[in-house]
Amino acid sequence: YAMNKTGFKLEEAAREANLSALKNAGLKEKDVAYTIATGFGRHQFKFCDLAVTDLTAAARGSTFLFPGTRTVLDVGGQTMKASRLDGDAKVKSFRLNDKCAAGTGAFLEKTSHYMGYSTEEIGPLVAISKEPVSISGVCAVFAESEVINHLSHGSAPADIMYGAIASLVDRSVQLMKRVKMEPEFTLVGGILRFETMSDVVREQLGTEVNVPTGDMVQYVAALGAAILGHIRLSKLEGETAKKVS
Repeated sequence: YAMNKTGFKLEEAAREANLSALKNAGLKEKDVAYTIATGFGRHQFKFCDLAVTDLTAAARGSTFLFPGTRTVLDVGGQTMKASRLDGDAKVKSFRLNDKCAAGTGAFLEKTSHYMGYSTEEIGPLVAISKEPVSISGVCAVFAESEVINHLSHGSAPADIMYGAIASLVDRSVQLMKRVKMEPEFTLVGGILRFETMSDVVREQLGTEVNVPTGDMVQYVAALGAAILGHIRLSKLEGETAKKVS
């Protein structure tokens, strides 16, 4: 696999990531029979055979890793999505966060950078929190004002960062309730790299949740897209075989 920052050149970034993934796997473009795209800008990729929504892809990837999954929470840098699935990994209901950045991972990144910490330092930082503060702003601007206020009153950066994560979890649980969540719960997306996020979700739900290990937590939608691509290709090959026979 491979990961690239897209910037504003989505197709170019996708091509570069594709070539990097092939190189890492010891393959060439001619070895690939079917390519599928997902996520924002998926329809811009002219070299793909099919495009599917990230909701559909994340649902398939989540149930592949955790077959009992019925509710998926996907928290990324720009969006937060909750979906409820049926027994065939199809999305029955879904909700997305509003347009405010306070409901996405971007808010955590901005908060950490404002306090002088990198994104990679968020995990170790919240691990030393002793007295988490409350951040209740539903708007990124208001939430950032609260962060500034806490700093001016001497709150520790670790406690502020923990409060920011707790605020994000509050919004995510509300989304899950709106889709009439059912267990098992699976959490995916880059923000779940920070264990505190899943720990607070467990605490608020009062139950265990599934979280892919390591880097896979960021690749669940990509995994699901690959599985859907394989299923689609198998159907096409089956149809071709019938016509030939």
